[in-house]
Amino acid sequence: MIEHNRRQWLRTAGAGMASAATATLGGCAVRPFARVFGGRADFQRPFSNQPFVRPIIGPEQVVRVSVGLRPYRPSGFVVRGERMGDKLIIHNYGHGGGGITMSWGSSTLAVRELPDIGDRRATVLGCGVLGLTTAVLLLERGWQVNIVARELPPHTTSDIAGGYWAPTGVFARGGVALTPQFEGQFKQALAVSHQMFDALIGKGYGVNRRENYHLGYFPFNNTNPFYLHDYPEYFPTVVALGPGEHPFQTPYALHHLSMLIEPAILLPRLMNDIRAAGGDIAQRVLRDREDILAIDTPVVFNCTGLGAKQLFGDEELTPIRGQVVMLPPDARVDYLTHGGAGNGVENLLYMFPRTDGILLGGTYERGVADLAPDEFTTARILRQHAAIFRT
Repeated sequence: MIEHNRRQWLRTAGAGMASAATATLGGCAVRPFARVFGGRADFQRPFSNQPFVRPIIGPEQVVRVSVGLRPYRPSGFVVRGERMGDKLIIHNYGHGGGGITMSWGSSTLAVRELPDIGDRRATVLGCGVLGLTTAVLLLERGWQVNIVARELPPHTTSDIAGGYWAPTGVFARGGVALTPQFEGQFKQALAVSHQMFDALIGKGYGVNRRENYHLGYFPFNNTNPFYLHDYPEYFPTVVALGPGEHPFQTPYALHHLSMLIEPAILLPRLMNDIRAAGGDIAQRVLRDREDILAIDTPVVFNCTGLGAKQLFGDEELTPIRGQVVMLPPDARVDYLTHGGAGNGVENLLYMFPRTDGILLGGTYERGVADLAPDEFTTARILRQHAAIFRT
């Protein structure tokens, strides 16, 4: 099971904001960013002594193409309990593109909905990152837990996620009036998740700090990317770079350190933790509420993502299609990039180097539920990323 000091932290999770990010980052003290590099050719990396290496990008490099559906709700994710017959259903779903980012915090809020009852048995529906973190937290509270899911890793939506820690695509920014209750819930979950993932860096859960570059053709403002400005406590090292101050084709870049979480490491590790602690994980299709009410535990956690639309009638849930292209791993490429191809949808591009490969993404198709990879989208993602890294 996860080490004792983390269990102790979980008992008091949410008590305060993370402090580690503002002190030292990945063992490297934050230092001023030198702004004179002598041009792109001899770029000096501020947080690394390693040389700057460009990824090799081309159709012949493609290992696989995957498609996932983000479970998006414009008004934000749901964490609440409700009674159905003799059961308490505790919902924990609808995190859009921020499922991994919000996971520990949202699941912490969900388990706080538990009643004080003698029968401490719970069933968790779903085996993505929300279901797994919920199960870990339940086990560490002394509950007997079993997970029931239609799909298990490596075949969940969480497995296709990029794993960049940032609250992107969690709720609609503008056009939807967020309740004060949700805003408080969001900020609390964000703080808990950041502290939790920060504590897992270097512990074998696939959590690491990486240099990050947001690329653009115009100077960045306070709305792009919004989270760097709205939540500076989690991104304390942001520096704006101009032409000639970085190694990319775009005139402008924002540079900072951030966390990258690798689903291919995190999810199996959490499954092992759960089984080692006596939890059970089973693959089973639940068709409707009757199947759920037939489950023989007094508490059921709904971590089904988009499945909550069918199982619980949440019509606000909207699929947002994301297609990613995986290239072979290259340990020399140790930084992230976002954007860089122009304006609009093209700036959704991202490159995340992981141990299972270099992940290239760049789609956000609202209301599209087709899981078949699109060859034209693959070609665009490759072409635009190749242009970003062209010397």
